[in-house]
Amino acid sequence: MFEQIERVPGDAILGLIEAFKKDTNPQKVDLGVGVYRDSQGNTPIMRAVKEAEARLLKNETTKTYIGSHGAPAYGNVVLPMVLGENSPVLDAGRASATQSPGGTGALRLAADFIATQLPGKDIWVSDPTWPNHLGIFPAAGIKLHKYPYVDADNRLDFDGMLSALKQIPEGDVVLLHACCHNPTGFDLSQDQWKQVLEVVRERNLLPLVDFAYQGFGEGLDEDAYGVRLLAESLDEMIITSSCSKNFGIYCERTGCLIMVAKDNEQMENVRSQIAIVARENYSNPPAHGGSIVSEILSSDDLIPVWRDELTEMRDRINTLRRDFVEALKPYGLDQKYACIAEQRGMFSYTGLTPEQVDRLRDEFGIYMVRSGRANVAGFSHENLPYLAKAFAAVNS
Repeated sequence: MFEQIERVPGDAILGLIEAFKKDTNPQKVDLGVGVYRDSQGNTPIMRAVKEAEARLLKNETTKTYIGSHGAPAYGNVVLPMVLGENSPVLDAGRASATQSPGGTGALRLAADFIATQLPGKDIWVSDPTWPNHLGIFPAAGIKLHKYPYVDADNRLDFDGMLSALKQIPEGDVVLLHACCHNPTGFDLSQDQWKQVLEVVRERNLLPLVDFAYQGFGEGLDEDAYGVRLLAESLDEMIITSSCSKNFGIYCERTGCLIMVAKDNEQMENVRSQIAIVARENYSNPPAHGGSIVSEILSSDDLIPVWRDELTEMRDRINTLRRDFVEALKPYGLDQKYACIAEQRGMFSYTGLTPEQVDRLRDEFGIYMVRSGRANVAGFSHENLPYLAKAFAAVNS
């Protein structure tokens, strides 16, 4: 039977990894893979994580299942991190946390829930969006549409976005990026979030907010502004949270699906259905990553260490954004690429064409996806002059 199966192209980013490894250029730069890098190009284990793991190893007493919703201790620390320590949503018992295998797993749970419990509802995503969004929801049987997000001049097209949201059929699902928009790096201002809220309320839309980069934009609380605004203003919403980036535990696959309902009774109804979705999908989530997060966020001595490390990572990225634009000044390109300093998070929509991206790879050993999305964490103060020279060459 397998003779009928056709080969499909591999993942573009994974292909970049292999090509980068084979490149013999001593000045090669990897701007493709979406993980944080330090100044030496490594993805380090955070000090708070190492200490938390040491404590877990010493005190752990069992490897039993943690249940379809995951460990209660994990939900107890993630909910206030996302919704706020003094959240009226939490005080009212309106939110439910389900531990998941990464933010991707949370998205799949959300997709299956929408498909089974809200049949006939379509989902609307930004154009562009994280490529995996385009696969996850159709795979669950949900029809997917796009709304504008970036204009022809590589700027946030908020007017186009808002106009499109006003045309979405009532009751459909709209996917929003909480912060550090992937792949563009363009985020909404607080005033723009308020305008989105009004449209969502008027059209009776169900917001699904992908919150993968909390703490990488402006700060843990600042990045949560849109999430908390919607949760406190609307009866219902879905949030998919990830701890992969802000705790640096990518391989531990640690995420959370947060469901917000009108009241505690409706939340419990929804929670019961999510348990079934999780059970039919992967049964139980992996425990280790969630245990790390719980240990850190429940330890008075580890919380400040983790916060300081997260601040260091965020400040490094934001500084590199500004310094790269400055490095382009001698070439007269600082205004053209000024948006890179304005964007937030690990990714930047550079505006480079696929042909320019190919030239960067072939002539300079600089690797990024052909959409022009660059992982700014791959910048370093050592390679900025080389990157600026290469950008100038492909713009000439």
